[in-house]
Amino acid sequence: MPIRQGTPWEKWACTAVPFVVLDPTVELPDDFPFVGATNWAGGRSATRHLIELGHRRIGIVAGPDRILCCRARLDGYRSALEAAGLPVGPDLVARARLTTADGQTAARALLRRPDRPTAVFASNDLQALGVYQAARELGLRIPTELSVVGFDDLPIATLVDPPLTTVHQPLVEMAVAATELALGLGRGDHAPQRRVELATTLTVRASTAPPPRT
Repeated sequence: MPIRQGTPWEKWACTAVPFVVLDPTVELPDDFPFVGATNWAGGRSATRHLIELGHRRIGIVAGPDRILCCRARLDGYRSALEAAGLPVGPDLVARARLTTADGQTAARALLRRPDRPTAVFASNDLQALGVYQAARELGLRIPTELSVVGFDDLPIATLVDPPLTTVHQPLVEMAVAATELALGLGRGDHAPQRRVELATTLTVRASTAPPPRT
């Protein structure tokens, strides 16, 4: 999304106050400093994990297309499927806002299909909780009948039953890096890297397993 005249970004850019954008949700001008995470790689690693377990029909509850990180996670999902020679059909993609209720609605639509996916990757952990709710509503056991992967690794991921496999986003490290970069810019330091992406990692817990035998 381009930054239009009069937006908050432009107002910041016109001030002398140093700033760093943390986890940007829209496209930024090339000279804007930011700290984010490797969302594309995270989406790819989540999907590859499910492929390696043996899943061949993997659905995704994707976030709004206007949100940059959601597009990147969806692209990573597609890249992993294409690399494995698996279909990336529109029937496997359900879009939803990043909430539990919307994740449940989207997952319900995926799981009611006659050829339903055996695994679902959700764009964030709240959507993944919605997938849990939809699965239980439809009588599907996690992970024996449906595997679920989330994204963010929120504290609640360890509290649900079963604990959620998810992509860990280093939020604390991102905040620290953004603060250090902003302070350095304020001092007039030469920053060798003004656009920083910190690596995501897959945290495997009990919500994923090989697909059921047919």
